[in-house]
Amino acid sequence: MVQFSTTDGNQAMDVERGTKELNGGSSKRKSESIGEGGEVSNKKKKKKSKANGHGHRRHSVSTKPARDPRDEATDTPEETPIEVSRSPSPVIDFDGLSRPSKGARERLDESPEQAALRMSKLTGAVRTILECIGEDPDREGLLATPERYAKAMLYLTKGYQENVRDIVNDAIFHEDHNELVIVKDIEVFSMCEHHMVPFTGKMHIGYIPDRNVIGISKLPRIADMFSRRLQIQERLTKDVAHAVMEILKPQGVAVVMESSHLFVFWVA
Repeated sequence: MVQFSTTDGNQAMDVERGTKELNGGSSKRKSESIGEGGEVSNKKKKKKSKANGHGHRRHSVSTKPARDPRDEATDTPEETPIEVSRSPSPVIDFDGLSRPSKGARERLDESPEQAALRMSKLTGAVRTILECIGEDPDREGLLATPERYAKAMLYLTKGYQENVRDIVNDAIFHEDHNELVIVKDIEVFSMCEHHMVPFTGKMHIGYIPDRNVIGISKLPRIADMFSRRLQIQERLTKDVAHAVMEILKPQGVAVVMESSHLFVFWVA
């Protein structure tokens, strides 16, 4: 697997390729991630050797006539076939969570009593914020604001309570189809992990199936799940690309996102 990432202004793109090569456009900045031990370059050398018909080229200065190698046995071991490996996905674990932290697992498995305690702590924290910025949380307009904001924050980060396995829900279908599938203009709302302010935009997801296709509504839901967490735009595209690659094992995946960030309006 070869993975490319490009960023241009507020654009981010992630491409993953499987066993077949995909040709893409150029970009202003491109980083290439290659497997351990220079895997890609070694494969190229092996393929070149195969094309020449010999594992190694030997130069002989002997005056003896050359022998047909088919007339004598050889002890040269057969060259092992080249295997194209996929990097293990760093974002999907056994229960479908992405980069699971202790807090995420606690929130996923909490009881109603624990959920109420979490809500109470978050409400108290918002009240403290109001006091620290110079407001009076007991005035009429702010009486219910801490609780409302706590509910809104839990909704905006509900992706921590969702997992890919439940979203896909076996909606994978075996079809004799290997042409490009694209879902465009998926609306994405997320929160910057550096400033905890929103960024919004549109995401486009495309993949080339390897006989397996996914229900068309699942791609926007996967994008929504990963966006409902504290994110950065570059990692969000990578999370979605890895998830689609892990679920479908397609020939290739591309994810492009264009977004607007609120934090750019001040210097932090």
